[in-house]
Amino acid sequence: MHYNCAVMGVIILLGPQRLRPSLARVVADHGIDGRIAAITAGWQEREAEDDELAEHLSGRTVNLCLYRRAERVFASDPELAAAYHARQDSLKRAQELYRLRLDHSMAAVRDLMRLEGESEWLEDELRAAFEVVRRLDDGHVERVREVHADFSKKWTPRKRPAVRKHRRELAKLLAGCDAVAVAGGHVAVLLNRLRLFGMDELFGDLPVLAWSAGAMALGRRVVLFHDSPPQGFRNAEVLESGLGLYRGILPMPHARRRLEIGDRRRVAELARRFAPRVCVPMDDGGYLKIDGPSLWAEAPIRRLTVQGHVERLESTPDELAEGEPS
Repeated sequence: MHYNCAVMGVIILLGPQRLRPSLARVVADHGIDGRIAAITAGWQEREAEDDELAEHLSGRTVNLCLYRRAERVFASDPELAAAYHARQDSLKRAQELYRLRLDHSMAAVRDLMRLEGESEWLEDELRAAFEVVRRLDDGHVERVREVHADFSKKWTPRKRPAVRKHRRELAKLLAGCDAVAVAGGHVAVLLNRLRLFGMDELFGDLPVLAWSAGAMALGRRVVLFHDSPPQGFRNAEVLESGLGLYRGILPMPHARRRLEIGDRRRVAELARRFAPRVCVPMDDGGYLKIDGPSLWAEAPIRRLTVQGHVERLESTPDELAEGEPS
């Protein structure tokens, strides 16, 4: 099915690949028959354990080893490594402070949503409570951007010899590939490695296929969510901006296992909080293809609605037409 969507380049977002891998089928359906650059940096120390992925794609993968390359950069450039770790400490502290304020703001939203009745005052108060949360989310994103900008301005990592060396090697590898596959794992680690080497620039016109944390990292905003983690319920929280290769869509991988999809109040809360982005549960089997101004969805691809429903993405969402704030 066809939808309007603002985007940079060709991006294909897939559902999780562990239980029902569909990457090979999607690759074949889109006529990609050459080598495929694999990014598994989100797996961290297990980055090279990509045998299943390689086998699934008939041995056509070329692992770019971004995690290992970053470790080599830091080993050869201790000054950059120290600055990088200091930046990460700052980001961790910013996330802690944001989370503390978010807990209080979301408590107000939930208290209001539990009230019964159609009072005009109630809806006004609920609208105002959501706006407080959105401003908090936006403010956190801006603070994180400032931390990144200060780091880049002071240290200019892409101009440092070790990083430049690896960027040249990566560009050469990508020149021999017909597509890029970005796997999941630890989304913050993955995003940091993608940024360190400026992979958004190196991708060029290659189609990029991504799933799980990979799908999250390529968008304009990364949101962490899990309704029932081992440590107990936590609010969905904004981590930071992603690479911005597409917009309008907020992918939510492993939604069946991480979200209370049957809870209408919870569904409505998420859809309303992150509007005008369209919250899209990325479940096994389906995919979205974002190509220029258009988006195609293959079932099962659904969306969360502000009414608390989970419905198939069958018509052009108004939110996509409106675009997505930065």
